Amino acid sequence: MNRKRNKKIGSAAVAAALCLTLFPLSGRASNAAPEGKPTSVQGHRQVAIVIDDFGNGMTGTPEMMALPVKFTTAIMPFMPTTKQDAELAHKLGDDVIVHMPMEPVRGKPEWLGPGAITTAMSDAEIRKRVEAAIADVPYAVGMNNHMGSKATADERVMRVVLTVVKEKGLFFLDSRTTYKTVLPKLTAELGVPLLSNQVFLDDVYSTSHITKQLGVLREYLKNNDSCVTIGHVGPPGKLTAAVLKSAIPRMQGDTQFVKLSEMVVPSAEKDVIPHP
Repeated sequence: MNRKRNKKIGSAAVAAALCLTLFPLSGRASNAAPEGKPTSVQGHRQVAIVIDDFGNGMTGTPEMMALPVKFTTAIMPFMPTTKQDAELAHKLGDDVIVHMPMEPVRGKPEWLGPGAITTAMSDAEIRKRVEAAIADVPYAVGMNNHMGSKATADERVMRVVLTVVKEKGLFFLDSRTTYKTVLPKLTAELGVPLLSNQVFLDDVYSTSHITKQLGVLREYLKNNDSCVTIGHVGPPGKLTAAVLKSAIPRMQGDTQFVKLSEMVVPSAEKDVIPHP
């Protein structure tokens, strides 16, 4: 599909309007692939692209929404464009998951955003915050961690989080920000569907690095039937979107791009370099 190059967007509202122009919503069946996002040619491998940090009108939001395949939007709760981004993603046929802020081992508190989970909180407060976050993100079918290298290694904290996730009928995507994650153990115990990130696309903000990481993904697929990969809107957003837009057509001959909800099965432990 030919698309005009997006001009610089001055506001989240204009960005959403641009996406709606690119993908008219009328006449779409709710369970069908939108006109601008056809299901990829069935291949031998599946890739689920997850884009983190929606919800705050971040750079690259319209470019990501314009990707020509289905993907998963990880949207932070309680932010200025949380509901707007979730509504648009849902109308485009993409998955919506809650991008739950969780305490890291290192990092500034202000990086977390509102409603964050910390290891100092009581079980009751953690439950309250997780329930509120899920309620704040329309159409959410799952959850993943924003940061969280400390929280996702804490069995008490994650038991409370996953209990709420199970009650709400969601799955959990372990972003794998620490090799000490307790999620495989607890999700198996509690019966929560688990997916795990295998490749971070843009932990370094450069086109060359993002391209290299796509090469890592393709190497991974030589020995595995599926791969979950995480990118971001924000500082690397436009770069990541541009690399993906260029790479997707070349990969579609033997790769099927899917939403996380189409890939929900208990995942085996995978090696991944933790994201700081």
